[in-house]
Amino acid sequence: MLQYKINFDEIEWEKPFEGVKCKIYKQGDKQLRLVEYSKGMPPHWCEKGHYGYILDGKFEIEYQNEKIIYQAGDGVFIPDGEKHKHRAKVLSDFVKVIFVENV
Repeated sequence: MLQYKINFDEIEWEKPFEGVKCKIYKQGDKQLRLVEYSKGMPPHWCEKGHYGYILDGKFEIEYQNEKIIYQAGDGVFIPDGEKHKHRAKVLSDFVKVIFVENV
């Protein structure tokens, strides 16, 4: 298991689209993303593979007529590929997630 000690306070927020901001730390062939989703984020489709750990808040993933609710303390995996698209929706005011990704 990868271990990281990162001071995210020293990394600036990036804002890729409405209602989302993230801080990215790269190390070797991995990157760690601290992502904050807000209620202002419209429901969107996730198409990239993500391993994540939810730090705070609650959100819903809809996949093949199934709705899965994730909340603080849960691990989440969203698989790669067009056929694995998931629709994501924020259920609390904010959701904070740490993602570990290949780069």
